Amino acid sequence: MGCYFMVTIYIDNPENRAPYDEYIRMVRPIVEKHGGKYLVRTEKLDCLTESWRPNRLIIVRFDSREALDQCFASEEYRSIKALRENTVDSRILIAEGE
Repeated sequence: MGCYFMVTIYIDNPENRAPYDEYIRMVRPIVEKHGGKYLVRTEKLDCLTESWRPNRLIIVRFDSREALDQCFASEEYRSIKALRENTVDSRILIAEGE
C-alpha cells in the first residue's frame, strides 16, 4: 500500500518567494533519498472551485507511511523546512492506499 503526500501552496507575496524557491531546489533530493517519487509538481492549475485556489500543487508517493515520516523527520529536512514555513502558506494532506 502506498502513501501519498499532497500539498497545496499559496504564495501571498510573490516578490519575496526566493526562500521558497531555494526550498524547492533543496527538498527534492531529500525526498528522493527517502524513496519519495514526485507524481506532480506544478503551478499550472485550473481550479474549478472558487474558494480553493492554490498557486502550486505537489503530490509525492512513498512506499509506506514509515518512509514518509522518516523523510520529514530527518535532520536534512528539518534544516530547510523554515524556508517554506516562513515564506508560503502550505496545506498538507497524507493519504494511504492505492
